[in-house]
Amino acid sequence: MGFMLLTGACSLAMAVPALAQSAPQAASGDDADTGEIVVTAQNRTQNVQDVPIAIDVVNAEALKKTGFGGLNDIDKIAPVVQLNQDQGTVKISVRGVGTATNDESQDTSVVVNIDGEYMNRPDAMSVALFDMERVEVLRGPQGTLYGRNSTGGAINFITRKPGNTLGANVSGSYGNYNAVRLDGGVDLPFGDLGAVRVSGFYDSHDGFVTHPARAAFNGGGFNYPAFAGGRSDDNKAYGGRLALKLTPGERLTANFSGEFARREFTPQAFAAANLNAAGNGPTGGACNNGFTRVAPAYPQVLCIPNNTNLLAGIDRASYLPPNFGLGRIGQETWAIRGKLAYELNDDATLTYTGGYRNFTGDPGVFLTLPYTYRSFSWNRETNTQSHELRLNGVLGNLTYQVGGFYFQESVNNESAFVTTFGPNVVQLSYFGRYVNSNSKSAFGQLEYALTDQLTAVGGLRYTKNERRGIYRNATPFGAGPPDPQLFNGTIERKNFSALRFATTLNLASEEDKVTWLAGLNYKPNADTLIYAKVSTGFKGGGFDSVGDYRPESNTAYEAGLKKNFGASGEHLFNLTGFYYDYKDLQVSVLLDTALGGQTFNAGKAKIWGIEAATDFKLDDNTNFHASVNYLNAEYKELKAQFNVYAVPGTGPDINGVGDLDPTTPGVQQPNFAGNRPGFSPTWIITAGLDHTVDLGAAGSLTGRVNTTFKSAYFTDFYNYRDGKQKAFSNTELNLEYRPESKKFSIQAFVKNLENIRPLTYGSFISAGPVDDVFNWQFGTPRTYGVRLSADF
Repeated sequence: MGFMLLTGACSLAMAVPALAQSAPQAASGDDADTGEIVVTAQNRTQNVQDVPIAIDVVNAEALKKTGFGGLNDIDKIAPVVQLNQDQGTVKISVRGVGTATNDESQDTSVVVNIDGEYMNRPDAMSVALFDMERVEVLRGPQGTLYGRNSTGGAINFITRKPGNTLGANVSGSYGNYNAVRLDGGVDLPFGDLGAVRVSGFYDSHDGFVTHPARAAFNGGGFNYPAFAGGRSDDNKAYGGRLALKLTPGERLTANFSGEFARREFTPQAFAAANLNAAGNGPTGGACNNGFTRVAPAYPQVLCIPNNTNLLAGIDRASYLPPNFGLGRIGQETWAIRGKLAYELNDDATLTYTGGYRNFTGDPGVFLTLPYTYRSFSWNRETNTQSHELRLNGVLGNLTYQVGGFYFQESVNNESAFVTTFGPNVVQLSYFGRYVNSNSKSAFGQLEYALTDQLTAVGGLRYTKNERRGIYRNATPFGAGPPDPQLFNGTIERKNFSALRFATTLNLASEEDKVTWLAGLNYKPNADTLIYAKVSTGFKGGGFDSVGDYRPESNTAYEAGLKKNFGASGEHLFNLTGFYYDYKDLQVSVLLDTALGGQTFNAGKAKIWGIEAATDFKLDDNTNFHASVNYLNAEYKELKAQFNVYAVPGTGPDINGVGDLDPTTPGVQQPNFAGNRPGFSPTWIITAGLDHTVDLGAAGSLTGRVNTTFKSAYFTDFYNYRDGKQKAFSNTELNLEYRPESKKFSIQAFVKNLENIRPLTYGSFISAGPVDDVFNWQFGTPRTYGVRLSADF
């Protein structure tokens, strides 16, 4: 469907050049005359330099130049964003704050909106982004401005809307790994009443990781099939969108869109080190060889791999496949969205924004642990809807906005950990997760001009969350004889309602919270903004198969300077300082294949930093930009659980320890105070230079270089040596030719010139007596290619 829409859009684009607009439109999000960057971060049109929020803004032209293709590329356009990628699921962190799981009952710490539609599932986010007009990355709590509350920030994706003149755009690129990317769109106006836009995309590439062939073998009583060799981390995706803009009257504007997208891919297989293999684990019955003993009150000798150096022996581009081979995932999503804005008068507008989305995943293997276990998904479906009603306007010296928000989500997941005993496939565990959530909010923000230069800002939000779930767990060796439904010669769908569930949990969580914002904005002149504010953020609690966990909250203190200077304000310098006081920060980890993921509340976390950015126009043809971000993040209290390696021969195998001393009444949990949150590098430094050579009647040639440096970071809260990514840099080069008409461009590009593949996932898992492993996944290698774009 999506590919057909794209083909039609591109065909129409080629068919109507004589009727298309005579000149290309200004880059979306920019004013054509002044070059200022215009945003709607505060739900009204403003110059980004007048917005008292630390914000990264990337318009359509810049997105095209960087080759933005979806959420996996968000850190390329906003380096402050960190990505945690796990088997095709993308999770976002900003300023050390993020959600490291796709758990059915957990919300995101960084809110993601598409045209005002709130998206809560990380896997749906990785499918649905194309034909973007602008991306806005806001840092810090945004609860008094946006429909869903947040503790870490908000990312707003604004899709391209139908244009008022007949026009079309098309672009295509080809690169190494047989990478093909096609984008196209057509604007069809119909007089003063409105316009339609049809757009679509197609994206594919070969796998970024190679895996050598391997013969069938038997190991530890398990039969493993032969593997002919192959690749993982490939991609094939396509989609389309139909957008409608209506202006039936002077005061009413309506935007509607419907979209579909599908993605099929082999998720990047885990690279792994088997801690039970010779030379990888402790020796002599003691914790050594990079291991440290924990919980000495237990009769077993229990170790953690906190100082092993196994990652150094991994080739990040090529490594052995999991014993069961590679998995395959299919995901698709469709959505409808609408926005109605009615101007009650010249100073007040009433706006409704709503959206509905369905996301489904194909049955199949979605996670393969390297040695013994596979995670097989029978069913994965999520349905969400969000509705927001907002009134905003100006009344004398008062600028106001008030609104209400409702969000509803249902998640139905059925999955199993699978292995092989002799001739039978055995589901070691079966998980049924059925969760329904809803959130209701009322919010408002007021800005009062005390003087021509000084404005006071205040905001309040009330949020009430409710969540209900049924968690069903079954094992073949649970109560009664082995259940035949969990033993079958092939992995095929069975009547799971007949299973003898070991446990059925009826779970619930409910909470409400008032959050607020207070601040002052000072503009001594048109080119300077100084602001200071205190705001609070809130993310609801939830539950896992062990129990429930509390909401997390953040009190954020922030002050900043935004300054334009030069003869016509062509240069800018922005400076921000912030301090976060986090309580009950939610952190997640997979501890046990019989239980699934677990989430813990960090008692306290302190996060503070300084961010500076500058943009200089060195001359009419040369621009320089740079940024420096310093982040200090530390858990002050985090009581969680150790995954442990039980030394053979010292007692029954054990996988996890939550009580350091079982001989003493009361639970004495490990405390990870002093550790650093995952994906929070201390330094992120960027620099870039654009230079255009005027070729006269032949057009122009523009060269661009951008580089990003990130200091070392850990991938989870354990802060183990083998979960640490060393400091690295990532450089992109781009050379673009445009003719004098500027109707098309040809680009040659290189991304990740250094060919460094940083850690995007790293974790120690103790899943059973033979699966004590350290798993890793890595970022994208060096890619290069050419891109042709045209606007008619």
